[in-house]
Amino acid sequence: MLRSTASVGGDEEREEEQEDEGDEDLRDGGVPFFVNRSGLPVNGETWERMWRHVARIHPDGDAVAKRIRGAIDLPKIPIPSVPTYQPTNSIPQRLEAIQRYIRDLQYNHTGTQFFEIKKSRPLTALMDIAKEMIKEALPIKCLEAVILGIYLTNSMPTVERFPLSFKTQFSGSQFRHIVLGIHSGGRFGALGISRREDLMFKPLEFRTLADLVQEFQAAYHGYWHTLRKVKIGQYISHDPHTVEQIEWKHSVLDVDKLSKEELRRELERHTRDMRLKIGKAVPSSPTKDRKRDTGSPLRNPGSPMRRNSRSDRRPSSEKKTVEPKTPSDMNGYQIRV
Repeated sequence: MLRSTASVGGDEEREEEQEDEGDEDLRDGGVPFFVNRSGLPVNGETWERMWRHVARIHPDGDAVAKRIRGAIDLPKIPIPSVPTYQPTNSIPQRLEAIQRYIRDLQYNHTGTQFFEIKKSRPLTALMDIAKEMIKEALPIKCLEAVILGIYLTNSMPTVERFPLSFKTQFSGSQFRHIVLGIHSGGRFGALGISRREDLMFKPLEFRTLADLVQEFQAAYHGYWHTLRKVKIGQYISHDPHTVEQIEWKHSVLDVDKLSKEELRRELERHTRDMRLKIGKAVPSSPTKDRKRDTGSPLRNPGSPMRRNSRSDRRPSSEKKTVEPKTPSDMNGYQIRV
């Protein structure tokens, strides 16, 4: 979410908790926006605050608000249809359909985010918000698009999703944006929404996470933005009823402090970390897991960390952890850590 140094009142100060939660603006200086915390339908106070803010940030000022609010023949806005798929539709085709739906909802230019997204909420609560977005069919910002993208891809078990956020700098101001990273079939891509066509959807065609990040970096460069920081989360559960929280920033990379090769190595390390999480669901028997984790160091006190990680990677094949390992295996593990 963007923040300018000037305050627009006490309401904006309450939005500080969402400063790191993503939204982008490519205009000089950035424009702060409000979050609707009153739910839907929007109450009178939030409604009037939205129009006051529109008058402040729109080039035509009060005139645009009066023209729209006074009109009696505004066209009816069509409600986009939630994408449906045929069994023969490929994963790329399904992702493109989801992106078209997100785009058809349109980007929210009002200066008021209609749906309050708290990153600390469990996934099941965020999925309820996604259902509300579909029901109301209102314009959305980029963080809302990420939540909606998660919901619409939950039924695709071969598609892994992870948050991917960017912090850029332009003309002395900082800007934030977030998309939903996608990994499937050995390729990376992204879903999302933005004012800029090349800062949202990326087809499933990038061989590595580094290639995907560099694609966004090149797009930002086209708008004279310098990429300062990249935050990457872990894979997100496909269970819409889980009380797990999304891990939004497992890796935080200061791009301006890393060479191109160092950035690539860090992104490869994060990719390995994400792969380790595949299949590591919420344990149904925590006591059993604790016994398993504490059992390995007793058999081999010299490498307790390695035993824990291997048992996490193969929760259904604990016997493999007692097999003798060669020194190259140990070195390979320590590189991953």
